[in-house]
Amino acid sequence: MHEMSHDQWESLCDGCGKCCRIQFLDDDDIMLMQTDVACRLLDTETLRCTDYHNRLSKVPDCVQITPDTIKENYWLPDSCSYKIVARGEDLPSWHHLVTGDRKSIHEEGHSLQGRLVSERDVHEEEVEERIIEWIAITD
Repeated sequence: MHEMSHDQWESLCDGCGKCCRIQFLDDDDIMLMQTDVACRLLDTETLRCTDYHNRLSKVPDCVQITPDTIKENYWLPDSCSYKIVARGEDLPSWHHLVTGDRKSIHEEGHSLQGRLVSERDVHEEEVEERIIEWIAITD
């Protein structure tokens, strides 16, 4: 993992859209609440960032995932290809680096394609009303 070039690391992103949805920690920091609201830069059809190279300056809460920080990003789903590689496992059969097709993740139902709305289309005060999943945070 640490021997990968930047481009090789970036190519691991499977395009599921799960890390680009708005999430909250509860007041006790023990429950992660996930919404069906995506970052304003995410194209909710393709699940690709519309301004990937400038995202960190445009979206203060955006997190850059690197080999050094992958273990700190507990909120990433276990199905995240970055986490899979960090665990020393093979990429899943639907991953574009295996199939050669970026659409395979969507066709196999492992992405949030068609299930997200953009935060551009939701009033800020309504985002918390769109919580769809609660996940207990464990060490």
